[in-house]
Amino acid sequence: MNFRVRAATKEDCKEISRMIMELAVYEKMSEQVEISHKELERDGFCQNPFFECLVAEVPEEHKSKEGCTVVGYALYFYTYSTWRGRSVFLEDLYVMPEFRGNGIGKGLLCKVAEVGRKKDCVRLQLSVLDWNTPSRDFYAAKGAQDLTVSEGWHFIRFDGQNLENLANEAPKDL
Repeated sequence: MNFRVRAATKEDCKEISRMIMELAVYEKMSEQVEISHKELERDGFCQNPFFECLVAEVPEEHKSKEGCTVVGYALYFYTYSTWRGRSVFLEDLYVMPEFRGNGIGKGLLCKVAEVGRKKDCVRLQLSVLDWNTPSRDFYAAKGAQDLTVSEGWHFIRFDGQNLENLANEAPKDL
């Protein structure tokens, strides 16, 4: 199947928002999605964007049952390793179910790697739910290492009231 991977534009944010919800449903976490296309527009297409995004697009003759031509996305941002240097973190990689198996996910993943390498990133990192065997197998087949197994790293998060409590304990400026 013909498709192209391109940088997302502000005009793609409604489609990206739709696919974020589809991914959340797949991951059985749809109730946790609070972001809308407006926040995506604000945060990804401002002077200092918080993320970058690629979309996969198929020709009109291959559009989805719902009429979509944007059928996948990869949302990523840059981080820094104090041991290794520049890194890219892949927050989401998603392809609509009816388009899976056509190389679109691989195309998106490889393009994120290419973008990272052009910016001298030394690693591409991501997280995958433990039950998501198809995704874990996909990444492993491409050479990804599961650091939970090999190095014992755990992914830790502060949010909601716990983040608020932590921020409130910050030392006061002099």
